[in-house]
Amino acid sequence: MADEVGDLIVKFLKDEHKITGLSGGDTVKDLKDAIYSKTSVQPNRQKLLGLKIKPSDLTDDTPLSALKLRPNMKLILMGTKEEQIEKVSEAPIDLPEVVNDFDIEEEEIAIENREEYLAKIERRIKTYQINTLNECRPGKKLLVLDIDYTLFDHRSTAEQANELMRPYLHEFLTEAYKNYDIVIWSATGMKWIETKLNLLGVSTHPDYKICFYLDADAMISVHTPKYGVIEVKPLGVIWGKYDKWDEKNTIMFDDVRRNFIMNPQSGLRIKAFRDSRVNRLTDTELVKLTEYLNSIADLDDFTVLDHRNWREYRKKPSHRRHGRHRESNEHSNL
Repeated sequence: MADEVGDLIVKFLKDEHKITGLSGGDTVKDLKDAIYSKTSVQPNRQKLLGLKIKPSDLTDDTPLSALKLRPNMKLILMGTKEEQIEKVSEAPIDLPEVVNDFDIEEEEIAIENREEYLAKIERRIKTYQINTLNECRPGKKLLVLDIDYTLFDHRSTAEQANELMRPYLHEFLTEAYKNYDIVIWSATGMKWIETKLNLLGVSTHPDYKICFYLDADAMISVHTPKYGVIEVKPLGVIWGKYDKWDEKNTIMFDDVRRNFIMNPQSGLRIKAFRDSRVNRLTDTELVKLTEYLNSIADLDDFTVLDHRNWREYRKKPSHRRHGRHRESNEHSNL
C-alpha cells in the first residue's frame, strides 16, 4: 500500500529494533507505542533523533506521513527504562572503575613492525577516503580522540545527549585546539560518528574545529598470540596521508589500549567514562588531560615521553624544551 511507512530501524544502546506495521495515517504516538513494546522505554521518556522535522513541530498527534520516513530508515532512541531510573537512586556513590580492555603483553609490541600489517596500512592509505571538514593548520601537533567512553557514555541512557557527555568536554577541546589539530576516530560507522558529535555540539562549536573523522573502515585487523584477531587504529593511516604529522607530534587518547597496539608510543589510555548519571558530577579526567597536553605542547619529539606516566608529568615553568637531548634528560627525571 502507498500509505505504508515501511519498516523502520530504531537503535537503542547497542541494539537495533525493527518497527513494522505502521502507515502514514498513524501518529507519532503510535510510533512511540511500537517502540515501547520493543525497548521498554516509556513513550514520555522517548526522544527520537534522525527525524527530518523540527522538534518544536513534533507532537504525539503528528501524522507519520509528515515525517518523510523512508523504508528501513534508521532512528536513534534516547531514553531511560523505568527500572534503570529506580536503580540510579539505589546506586552506590563510589563505584569501582570498570575496565573494558585486556592488557597487551610487552612481548606483543613488536606486532607494530610486522610486514603484513604494514601492508594493510598501505592499502588503507591508498583506498580510504578522508572527508576534510576543516583545513589543518601549519605548525599544529595532532590529537586523535576516540568517542565512546572517552568523550561520551554511549551505553547509559538519558533524555538529553549532554547528560551522557563527559564533563568539561568543550572546555577541553577549546584549550587543546590552541596547540593541536583535532581528529576523531571511532570504531563505528560514519553515520553514528556524525550523529553523536552533532548531538554533543562538537561539530558546530565556535571555539574549536575538527579536521576530519575516521570510522571503522580505516581500522585494520591484527592477530595476537594471546587474544586472537582484534581490530586496531593504526596512526600510520593518518601519517601516510598527511606528511606534516608523525610519531613525534601525534598523541592519541582512547579508553581501550589495544586500539593503539600499532603505535604504543603514541597512545594514552584514558579512564573510561561510564555510568554518567553517577560520575558526571565528579569526573575531572579531561581537566587533568588538558594540563598534560599543555605541558607537552612545546616538545619537539613526543617519542621521548611515556604517556603511561602522564598523571605525574608536570612542565617545569622555567624552561621551554626544544630538542631531543634536553627533553630526554628531563624525561629521565620523571
